[in-house]
Amino acid sequence: MLHDIYVKGAKENNLKNLDIRIPKNKFVVMTGLSGSGKSSLAFDTIYKEGQRRYVESLSAYARQFLGNMEKPNVESIEGLSPAISIDQKTTSKNPRSTVGTVTEIYDYLRLLFARIGTPICPTHGVEITGQSIEEMTDKVLEYNEGRVIILAPLVKERKGTHVKTLDQLRKEGYVRARVNGEVYDLDDDINLEKNKRHTIEVVVDRLRLKEGVRSRLFDSLETAAKKGEGKVLVLINDEEHVFSEHYACPHCDFSIGDLEPRLFSFNAPYGACPTCHGLGHSRKIDPDLLIPDKTISIEDGAIKGWQNTDTYGFSMIRQVAKHYGVDLNQPVKAMKQKELDLFLYGTKERIHFKFGGNGRGGYRHENVAKYEGVINNLERRYIETTSRFMREWIENYMAEVPCPTCQGKKLNDKALSVKIGQRDIIEVTDMAVKEIIQFFQQLTLSDKDQKISEMALKEVIERLSFLDNVGLNYLTLSRQAATLSGGESQRIRLATQIGSQLTGVLYVLDEPSIGLHQRDNHKLITTLKKMRDLGNTLLVVEHDEETMYEADQIIDIGPGAGIYGGEVTFQGTVEEILKDTKSITGKYLSKQLQIDVPQTRRSHERGYIELLGARQNNLKNIDVQIPKGVLNVITGVSGSGKSSLVNECLYKGLHNIIYRKKIPQGDFDAIKNIDQFEKIINIDQSPIGRTPRSNPATYTKVFDDIRDIFAMTNEAKMRGYKKGRFSFNVKGGRCETCSGDGLIKIEMHFLPDVYVPCEVCNGKRYNSETLEVKYKGKNISDVLDMTIEESVEFFKNIPKAKRKLETLNNVGLGYLKLGQPATTLSGGEAQRVKLAKELHKRITENTLYILDEPTTGLHADDVKRLLQVIQHIVDMGATVVIIEHNLDVIKVADHIIDLGPEGGDMGGEVIATGTPEEVAANPQSYTGEYLKKVLR
Repeated sequence: MLHDIYVKGAKENNLKNLDIRIPKNKFVVMTGLSGSGKSSLAFDTIYKEGQRRYVESLSAYARQFLGNMEKPNVESIEGLSPAISIDQKTTSKNPRSTVGTVTEIYDYLRLLFARIGTPICPTHGVEITGQSIEEMTDKVLEYNEGRVIILAPLVKERKGTHVKTLDQLRKEGYVRARVNGEVYDLDDDINLEKNKRHTIEVVVDRLRLKEGVRSRLFDSLETAAKKGEGKVLVLINDEEHVFSEHYACPHCDFSIGDLEPRLFSFNAPYGACPTCHGLGHSRKIDPDLLIPDKTISIEDGAIKGWQNTDTYGFSMIRQVAKHYGVDLNQPVKAMKQKELDLFLYGTKERIHFKFGGNGRGGYRHENVAKYEGVINNLERRYIETTSRFMREWIENYMAEVPCPTCQGKKLNDKALSVKIGQRDIIEVTDMAVKEIIQFFQQLTLSDKDQKISEMALKEVIERLSFLDNVGLNYLTLSRQAATLSGGESQRIRLATQIGSQLTGVLYVLDEPSIGLHQRDNHKLITTLKKMRDLGNTLLVVEHDEETMYEADQIIDIGPGAGIYGGEVTFQGTVEEILKDTKSITGKYLSKQLQIDVPQTRRSHERGYIELLGARQNNLKNIDVQIPKGVLNVITGVSGSGKSSLVNECLYKGLHNIIYRKKIPQGDFDAIKNIDQFEKIINIDQSPIGRTPRSNPATYTKVFDDIRDIFAMTNEAKMRGYKKGRFSFNVKGGRCETCSGDGLIKIEMHFLPDVYVPCEVCNGKRYNSETLEVKYKGKNISDVLDMTIEESVEFFKNIPKAKRKLETLNNVGLGYLKLGQPATTLSGGEAQRVKLAKELHKRITENTLYILDEPTTGLHADDVKRLLQVIQHIVDMGATVVIIEHNLDVIKVADHIIDLGPEGGDMGGEVIATGTPEEVAANPQSYTGEYLKKVLR
């Protein structure tokens, strides 16, 4: 058996015929500059080959659905174990996916509630039980003596004469019935008033409790249960008892069937809320989005989409206004709510509408009808339309609102009536992970329930503990998977893999420490070591210093990025890399190279932005002052409320004020002192495009300049080619087989879509005639295949293009190809492309920049370059707010706002503010504790 994974002749992407031995059953960190070739070796070569070999081991039938996987560009790989990739790009966007469903913890919770849950009537608050006929018989026989009347309920509080019901009982041979609480002989003439509610129960048997009556009692109860559809009423000495074979309330008709796990699934009709079908919310037209500016009148176009006053629809609005005497020229904010509701939600009475006609023979149309209302009209059209454009237009004015039936709980009332420890299943999943662990550990169960739940409870607590161990104890199980960051998603998958207890597996991870505070880093490292100790190999692409110190071996790929990388510059222990003079990573670890702490911090002479009463998610009604014209860093442990404060409250609140728009924003009271701001730029990690057609060149507009250059060549002029000829988005110069994508999209139905190179243009995007036009010996496809670093040199004589390309290079993206599809970019790379695009524009003191963890995926040397760019933005007078955990960024900040003290419900407070030195001196701050080490 081989003790190493031996990779020979790896040439994928920028790898330079690389040979390497990676020890098995070890914790190996692969590091190096961004674009040096780490991912090419770890994911595109080693993992891809492991995946390909697995697929080849499947049957021919299974392979027909998966297709043939291309072999990576490598000579050979020996000793390869079964490989599992845990990266950041696998977050489910399905709105039904939650932390609970992704980790499978919710499946065990459903089983627990089905087996030991107690149904409680939502109306009467009494416990609902289901009993067998045997149990009913035993219960009655507990009374040693007395008179017993057994009744079967047939009609419960229903209007009518019920003649047919009474006649049917007579035909079946029954003698008596209890009607509205009184017993009648069925031979009597029973007249019931038609418009009153009545209750009818048939008397199945009357008997006395004595020796030998059990058999008769059992038969009578069985008959009554069959007649009463599982429900039986028993009068024992005039005292009424209610029994049911099903779970049913003794005081009302509320009942549930058998308790099964499917009852608690919001993804199945059996358990889902019938109104929202298990989504927990519905999309409705938001009046604030429809009328964003209430200072103008309806006549002046206050209602979006109804600005044209010459339309059929606006004619109806005018006639409604005339009918009710409403002035359409007054500002919307001056109208009474009931007046505005006439136009938004329609009228209850019918109105005589007149349309068209000019009195000289023109067509005239009249109609008497209720007015539908703008909002009702849009919601109806949204449901009925088959036009994608129309749906997307209407969606601009829609917001998600909690389902009115389940109040966002996703399940029907039957599922929510089942409790464990006085909590329903959604109340449990709404708790933070650490609270759920505590809840189940302190739960008091009967001996019977303890035995039934032992295995399921063990699984729940173990899996919750795995989430706790990777620093995710602040998450709730009900959190949507789509809202998780890349790092959170990856750590969840990591926790799930620990639960699988596999051995002999090669795990390939991509920066699992992303989004994790230094305080929680040791939890992640402990988890990784536990996976290694099970007998697995961990190959972790990582830049985190603490993770490198704990690794069994470090592999440094470099020495540079792109064409200057692709080689192994170091392989060995952390002690050895500290002494290595060639490794740039080693120089940063040994502090030969480092990001310097500024000698002085910028002052707050321009005042503060004040965000008051922030209550979004876990924020505790906090007031925050953000200095203007300085570099602000918002930090705190994972889940402390940083994103809620910055993205939901600050950014969206300012966006609505500055741009006079209405997008759903976080819950806060006010934002003050923002008069000078004219522009707010949010640079997040969302994709720059969702298809291979989007790339860094098109997103930053440098491709426009490049196409201009090709259109000015002599060959293009001779052929009559204009700028559009060199676009792969329009007909003319592009390859029509792939429509300029260079790739053909293969829909895999139940699997993710697969992109394969176009066989006509071989991925070049253009037709052969276009490719004959060259600039400095390169055609347009060759240019798109260049790295950004190469293109800076190639276009050095074209100032306009060179400036944009240098900006991309300066933010650490020199290794990317100009035409690299957006679908292949990480969140951090997409964010830096956006930053580069904004840097092309004029930077003023009237601009606020917001960045969310911009160091994602960056080596310490790349962080140094990025910080130079960010400091330049601040030096130009702009205000910058960054959410960050990276200590190298935090230590260079002018002002820090540290949130905490913990994550989830235990967070949401301001723990410390001030310069890095001031925060480091605060004993309450976890961030300060780690800042002390880097400020020395």
